[in-house]
Amino acid sequence: MKIILTGATGFVGQNLSTFLQNNDLEVKSLSLREEWVYPQNLNVIIHLAGKAHDTSNFSDDESYFKINRDLTIQLFDQFLTSETKDFFYFSSVKAAADTVDGILDENFEANPQTPYGKSKLEAENYLLHQKLPSGKRLFIIRPCMIHGPGNKGNLNLLYKVVEKGIPWPLASFENKRSFLSIDNLNFLILKMLQNEEVSSGIYNLADDQDVSTNELVKIIAHISGKKAKLWNINTSLIIAIAKFGDLLKLPLNSERLKKLTESYVVSNAKIKSALELDKLPVSAKEGLGKTIKSFQN
Repeated sequence: MKIILTGATGFVGQNLSTFLQNNDLEVKSLSLREEWVYPQNLNVIIHLAGKAHDTSNFSDDESYFKINRDLTIQLFDQFLTSETKDFFYFSSVKAAADTVDGILDENFEANPQTPYGKSKLEAENYLLHQKLPSGKRLFIIRPCMIHGPGNKGNLNLLYKVVEKGIPWPLASFENKRSFLSIDNLNFLILKMLQNEEVSSGIYNLADDQDVSTNELVKIIAHISGKKAKLWNINTSLIIAIAKFGDLLKLPLNSERLKKLTESYVVSNAKIKSALELDKLPVSAKEGLGKTIKSFQN
């Protein structure tokens, strides 16, 4: 099996490429940054390249659509007329919803509010409305927050706060969040590649268990050998400070506050059913622990 990855230099791309090669699959990369030519004689294309969500809100809106929508359309049009069998498009749960009341599954009526989510959804809609030639499959992958050793982001920011002994000031926000460890992501993609019975469609990827931010602070403190310090400050005051951060471009702004404190639970029932899995190999807390330990290095 010959596989081509776009976005192979990113965090997911590097990990997935190594994992697939370690499982005796041939993997090569395709850069879409400059002029590119669709590769010949390949079985699968995994389209990871895209513009990530910028929580600092410095990115212009159109750049999301040029990269996340237009490049995806160009690549998929080439796929339709090629001999390639499978097309994996890495979208995001944020293509469905920015906030979730309850549990997000694949039947949720998509209504993204950000340019990031809208650009991902427009790409999805184009792909889904094209007629697939016989023998081809289209997988739209919607992962939730991906993490793993080497990944920098809000988990790393939270680790620095706890590791320095700084009290967590957002403990008054009660939430539940889904995460996706890179180990579970790699496992699921390999299983999909190996199983020819999996049907085309949209698939959410998430760990089996959800975790609250307060639980996450306790996990970090335990691994760091620190005492978890949780401060229950009035939520209205915190929200006001975040809005002030929007104006002055401070590290704590409304978007980052939402990421750290909102509930966002994602169902992985569909992909587990398709692959006939009872559970994923790595629990949410095990995966988070592995990521957090990597920050110590």
